[in-house]
Amino acid sequence: MAPEITRIESVEFQYPLEDVGTDGAGFNLVYDPGETTHRKLFGVRVETDAGVTGEYVGGNSPAAAQYNIVADYLIGRNPLDRERHWSEVKRALRKYDRMGIGPLDIALWDLAGKYYDAPISELLGAYRERIPAYASTYHGDENGGLDTPEAFADFAADCRDMGYPGFKIHGWGGSDASRDVEREVETVHAVGERVGDEMDLMLDPACEYETFADALKVGRAADEQGFLWYEDPYRDGGTSQHAHRKLRQHLSTPLLQTEHVRGLEQFTDFVSTESTDFVRADPEYDGGITGAMKRVAVAEGFGLDVEFHAPGPAHRHCIAATRNTNYYELALVHPDCDNTPPPVYEGDYSDAIDTIDEDGTVGVPDGPGLGVEYDWDYVEANSTGEVHVYE
Repeated sequence: MAPEITRIESVEFQYPLEDVGTDGAGFNLVYDPGETTHRKLFGVRVETDAGVTGEYVGGNSPAAAQYNIVADYLIGRNPLDRERHWSEVKRALRKYDRMGIGPLDIALWDLAGKYYDAPISELLGAYRERIPAYASTYHGDENGGLDTPEAFADFAADCRDMGYPGFKIHGWGGSDASRDVEREVETVHAVGERVGDEMDLMLDPACEYETFADALKVGRAADEQGFLWYEDPYRDGGTSQHAHRKLRQHLSTPLLQTEHVRGLEQFTDFVSTESTDFVRADPEYDGGITGAMKRVAVAEGFGLDVEFHAPGPAHRHCIAATRNTNYYELALVHPDCDNTPPPVYEGDYSDAIDTIDEDGTVGVPDGPGLGVEYDWDYVEANSTGEVHVYE
């Protein structure tokens, strides 16, 4: 007899990021000694009459708001019918960005792994057991941390010495645009000259540049230093096919796009118009593990590599089952403060900067489902009081 979903619970909680603030515009996380920023995430549990519960911790407020539209649909249904649920929920959320699919779908995959007593990567069809990681920095600051091109170069050398094979720069934002562009050009050269012969280098302006000229200027510096990829330069939010296709015509550094392109069809259109070289996938952003692996298949069909955004156990399982990928993003890292993943894992799972082995790789959890144990006592002790139950 097939299992049925009996209850879904969503708990919002917060946790502190010590010595972390925001930049001049108030959006980018930066090193800021003495400041504490609280980050909010959601813990989701999908319970069944078979005694198996699917779990996931992540997501954001807009995603959680969408649970109110679709969670009742899942009650009483077979949790193993993930493809059917993905299609129905995708349609139900057609007026929105569909970010609510991700955490629910990941929880259903966790449930399936527990039901079949297998890791998600095994259910997907594993390709690898270890994943090379790159160090992905906090944004540049004005506070004595990553505040100069030389500071970025020093940190890149430190990451190289730790064993990281790759390093990604998140530059400045929220201040003087022309000054930031000049500093970013200098940073590209400083990091490239320091470690470019020993590491793959990437640049992610996070959609900060205000003009085509700015994007071109920094991109040409990346060309000179042989960067592996150049990601999301424009204020368009990373969604303009024409703008990125035009930029590709003037640069030799490959572009990496689609982190902010929602929807499988829109993603496919971006690829088919030759508007990027590498593509992005993220199980939280792109409709869960189901949606992320659809992106993997599209990219493979076009002969492209798909690079997964951000760290996490769901991401590791997807990468483990993907041939056409290169790296795990260990983010956000800094020489003077901790990175941003929540302290909700029991056991030895970690996405801290020191989690890599001597070869610069991370492992794939090998327990059933996601293969991690969540500290629900921590989640509930730090709840904001926003708890929603569907049954």
